[in-house]
Amino acid sequence: MNPLAEIVYMGEIVLQSEIAKRAENRLPVDPGNFDHIEVWCSIQSILVAAGNISKILWSHSNDKSIARSKRLRKMLNIDDNNILSNRKFRNHFEHYDERIQIWFENKSSSIYIDLSFNPFKPTKWSLPKNSHREYNQVNRILTFRGETLDLKEVLNAIEEIKLKCKPHTLM
Repeated sequence: MNPLAEIVYMGEIVLQSEIAKRAENRLPVDPGNFDHIEVWCSIQSILVAAGNISKILWSHSNDKSIARSKRLRKMLNIDDNNILSNRKFRNHFEHYDERIQIWFENKSSSIYIDLSFNPFKPTKWSLPKNSHREYNQVNRILTFRGETLDLKEVLNAIEEIKLKCKPHTLM
């Protein structure tokens, strides 16, 4: 790979890391006082930044991109199974239109709970199968239809990768 291209990729990873960090800083710590839209903007920004880093380091596009991704991961000593390698949650948000369509094609329930905030752990009496996007602002757990993602783990992985990229950038 061209050494300048390596620097550009590393710089892009650092930029995406900074975007995620700024979004993290906008997430509330007080479960009772926050702007709901700002929270979802921040969550979406974190997921998009994580997805952009993932596409650089775990490309599935073509043989050249896959080889580039492997080389960059090797240079940075990043595990193939890093949490950022899985873009499932980013896809839930990016392709939410498709999730809505599939939901209403396959469900007869009229219960549709979305964009909820839950500072408590789910109980066996909660309705995760009808709750779509949910965020626990206390422990920073994001839930989509019963699947969970720990945003703290994602943000920690982003920060670790950023630190590995910094020596290879012009920033």
